[in-house]
Amino acid sequence: MVTRVVNHRRFSATVSVGDTSQRSTSRYRCVIRSDGGSGVSNYADLIVKAPPTPIAPPELLAVGATYLWIKPNANSIIGDGPIILKEVEYRTTTGNWAETHVVDAPTYKLWHLDPDVEYEIKVLLSRPGEGGTGPPGPPLVTRTKCADPVHGPQNVNVVDIRARQLTLQWETFGYAVTRCHSYNLTVCTHDPSWICHCLIQTSSHYTLRGLRPFVTVRLRLVLANPEGSKESEEIVKQTEEDVPGSVPMESLQNTPYEEKIFMQWKAPNETNGVITLYEITYKALSSLDPSADLTTQRGRVFKLRNETHHLFVGLYPGTTYFFTLKASTNKGFGPPVTTRIATKIAAPMMPEYESEAPLNETETTITILLKPAQSRGAPVSSYQLVVKEERKSKTRRATTEAPECFSAPVSFRNASILDSPYYIAAELPPSSLTVVQPFTVGDNKSYGGFWNPPLSPAKSYSIYYQAMSKANGVNAMEPEKQVDSTVKMAGVIAGILMFIIILLGVVLTFKLTYSRLVSPFIHPSAFGPTFPSIFMSVYSSLPSVPAGQFQAGQFQPAIRVADLLQHITQMKCGQGYGFKEEYEGLAEGQTAPWETAKKDENRNKNRYGNIIAYDHTRVRLQLLDGDPHSDYINANYIDGYHRPRHYIATQGPMQETVRDFWRMVWQENSASIVMVTNLVEVGRVKCVRYWPDETEVYGDIKVTLIETEPLAEYVIRTFTVQKKGHHEIRELRQFHFTSWPDHGVPCYATGLLGFIRQVKFLNPPDAGPIVAHCSAGAGRTGCFIAVDIMLDMAENEGVVDIFNCIRELRSQRVNMVQTEEQYVFVHDAILEACLCGNTAIPVCEFRAIYYNISRLDPQTNSSQIKDEFQTLNIVTPRVRPEDCSVGLLPRNHDKNRSMDVLSADRCLPFLISVDGESSNYINAALMDSHKQPAAFIVTQHPLPNTMADFWRLVFDYNCSSIVMLNEMDAAQLCMQYWPEKSSCCYGPIQVEFISADIDEDIINRIFRICNMARPQDGYRLVQHFQFIGWPAYRDTPLSKRSILQLVRRLAKWQEQYDGGDGRTVVHCLTGGGRSGTFCAICSISEMIQQQNIVDVFHTVKTLRNNKTNMHTTPQMKIFCPGTMLLKSFMD
Repeated sequence: MVTRVVNHRRFSATVSVGDTSQRSTSRYRCVIRSDGGSGVSNYADLIVKAPPTPIAPPELLAVGATYLWIKPNANSIIGDGPIILKEVEYRTTTGNWAETHVVDAPTYKLWHLDPDVEYEIKVLLSRPGEGGTGPPGPPLVTRTKCADPVHGPQNVNVVDIRARQLTLQWETFGYAVTRCHSYNLTVCTHDPSWICHCLIQTSSHYTLRGLRPFVTVRLRLVLANPEGSKESEEIVKQTEEDVPGSVPMESLQNTPYEEKIFMQWKAPNETNGVITLYEITYKALSSLDPSADLTTQRGRVFKLRNETHHLFVGLYPGTTYFFTLKASTNKGFGPPVTTRIATKIAAPMMPEYESEAPLNETETTITILLKPAQSRGAPVSSYQLVVKEERKSKTRRATTEAPECFSAPVSFRNASILDSPYYIAAELPPSSLTVVQPFTVGDNKSYGGFWNPPLSPAKSYSIYYQAMSKANGVNAMEPEKQVDSTVKMAGVIAGILMFIIILLGVVLTFKLTYSRLVSPFIHPSAFGPTFPSIFMSVYSSLPSVPAGQFQAGQFQPAIRVADLLQHITQMKCGQGYGFKEEYEGLAEGQTAPWETAKKDENRNKNRYGNIIAYDHTRVRLQLLDGDPHSDYINANYIDGYHRPRHYIATQGPMQETVRDFWRMVWQENSASIVMVTNLVEVGRVKCVRYWPDETEVYGDIKVTLIETEPLAEYVIRTFTVQKKGHHEIRELRQFHFTSWPDHGVPCYATGLLGFIRQVKFLNPPDAGPIVAHCSAGAGRTGCFIAVDIMLDMAENEGVVDIFNCIRELRSQRVNMVQTEEQYVFVHDAILEACLCGNTAIPVCEFRAIYYNISRLDPQTNSSQIKDEFQTLNIVTPRVRPEDCSVGLLPRNHDKNRSMDVLSADRCLPFLISVDGESSNYINAALMDSHKQPAAFIVTQHPLPNTMADFWRLVFDYNCSSIVMLNEMDAAQLCMQYWPEKSSCCYGPIQVEFISADIDEDIINRIFRICNMARPQDGYRLVQHFQFIGWPAYRDTPLSKRSILQLVRRLAKWQEQYDGGDGRTVVHCLTGGGRSGTFCAICSISEMIQQQNIVDVFHTVKTLRNNKTNMHTTPQMKIFCPGTMLLKSFMD
């Protein structure tokens, strides 16, 4: 104890207390003794204080290459305060030294640190008194950033150069230059854009492989770390030449003739130097003519570099030749490309006749002399006698015109039904005409399945004698024509099915008159575009096609919309020869480099090896960490109408590329995906399903399906898309066009045009590119983009420039609009759009617009809606006899109420259930509604002999409803075809009556049907709606309300019984106007509910595409919008 006197009355004492511990508490008091006695103080608490220590490590505020900015975090401590001193202690995690700095501010910056080094930082705190500094708090371990490299690679030289590789050498460097422990060394080449390859960091040389021969290569080395990069000086070198690649197979184009073949080609895509020579060898493989000597049919031809075509002459008709073509540089010849080309079989050579006069004449017959024809390239397969009635109203053709050939086999009975001017009177096998012999036209016999009926004395006829040759595997061509001073003969080759060629020679034209005098030849014009598409017309005999009009390089750059119909009609003359010439003027195959797509690392990202992304327009994805090749996707930017990069054309995603696809969609901020393919077509996978049923995560992209809106020809799916680490949620729509056929193109563009308008309407104006894909991302994708661009151009400029548009598309992605058929379809689609316009009306505007377009003009006594109906008639496709070949078969005649109201073969619902020897034909057509494909089956009122077929149709096609729109009339054979109060069998189908009721203009009946031949299939309920509010004398129903009531009842029954998926049979007397009106009202009702628009024109046009007699009067056309107006009021 130490005492100290304060004054004479006071003193102080200090006592040291040992054996204490932190946070211990003791009670002490003072006892004083003196001579005068003792004194005791009160108790006092003694608390032992602990030095402070931070609970948390320092907080990192900012990081640089040479500094770390921290916040000590001294507010939460272990121990006691007050804190009178803060210090920071730091060291490298790999070193032994440490430094301590006093901190006198809330934050502190550590300076003069080394780049890319890991440091450990701790905080020390002190309180007053001895031992007041506590132990360091938890450490903060962090790393400084890298600093920019000091300089780029130095002393870079090319030490070896070859055709496809070169070797680089450079000076090595270390941390003092890189200023970062993690860095990349890459070599970049420019061809035509910069492409970089990672190198080994410690290496001082590298061999760059995979270069193209004989190209200028610009090189530079790049030293890069996360904070910056430095480049070497650029080196420019040229690789050596190599042998060229093969001539592109797709560039080989040939035009075979009877004794000549014209071949043209393009230079190899990979010339690998300067092309000096082409070598072509050819030899004959086989001939359709057994007597042909092929031993001399071989040869070799050399062409200079600028000669990429050759005409081979002196060949045999009907012969297949094998051609080998290869190109050469100074290094030698490259690999060959081979092809087989067959010369055309020539039309049979018709014999000469000394006289035009017949051998004999009677009141009903003419006897003529038939001579065998001489085959040219293929044997004669048959001879035909054709009789053509020459009607007085027709003007007489000039004698210089070539006679026609008759390709369609029209019998006498069908000629009267089809109002055909000619018929086949006889078909003779070549074995029956080996020598000259007479033949009597009109002898009332049958030859080869054709009846030779007696001629009428009161009519004039032209009689033709034509020979035909058939051969498989030979392409169609324009035949040669043999002309004699007394007898004119012509041949025509028509392509049938699998390239079967029919060569027809026409000879002997006679005229039968009252006086039985033989007049000079009557030369009919060649058959035109109204003939079946499977027959090819004679190009040179078609009118209004001036010679040389379609020569390559002479296409008009743009066509006025007002002239488009005339232009397309002219181009289709001669079986589309104009389109063929124009399409062949487009660049085929690769026209720009695609080196990135050809890399080994990217090959499995391409569905097809010949449809890949050009380098200059490809979509470059943001690189993924650790994957330098992750920027590739088979997709190209495509410019729109005055809108750069408005589209992205890409292939249908594969399993390996689904994640890349969604990365692209997010990166490009796309709001619309256009899909123009189905997942599987003809048993082959065209595209994988890349969207979820509910929610799916693709890489770091989360995709959630919000809504699916199925329509008859396409589906609209709405998704939300969110990327990991981002708060933004985007909405995206997929427009999936489902009705593109597996082969070819759609029959009509109506559905695709509605689809394109919907994409335009729903795509946000500020969104990124529209992502469009089919399977390869070229053919159908190109059609969609070309039509969309041209519609914009037509609207803004009043012209279209389809050829140059597609040429520009092909410069951005290979083979956009992939076939000639698609090229023609694009023209047809744009023409239909320009003729029809956009006729959709929002429901909110419908009332005002309807009253306006219905108002009659007092001067013309017409209205806009009547004019629209006339336009509808103009654009309604004309049905040709061959389109309805099944209905025209003789065995089906008695199943049709009218031979003028037949269904096209492609729309027929063929019967499945068996009923003895009955055929599977019924006069009916499958029709789409707005929402559902083939929702309706439109047919005629059953005839007495087709009632069984009618109920087979209802059963076979899972129909849950029947709508009857006509009255029963025994005079027109409109009989009752259902049982009352009992059951009855119609063929194999048993129909059992269940119940019936009547409400206003609708009689409702419910039947239960079963196929007694297959009772295990069970029963099915069918509701029969008989609408009695449409008298036979009226074009439209008596009441709009009652027809709408029928539509509602039908929809309610379908939804309750079959979930809305059952089909409905709709019939009137002939399956025409009334049925079409009802189907249109149902479809427009669905359109209002789903899309809140009314488009009567589009709806009726769609129905008429499948059955031309739907909506036959303007009153029906007016009735539909009037009904929809009432519906909008009722809703």
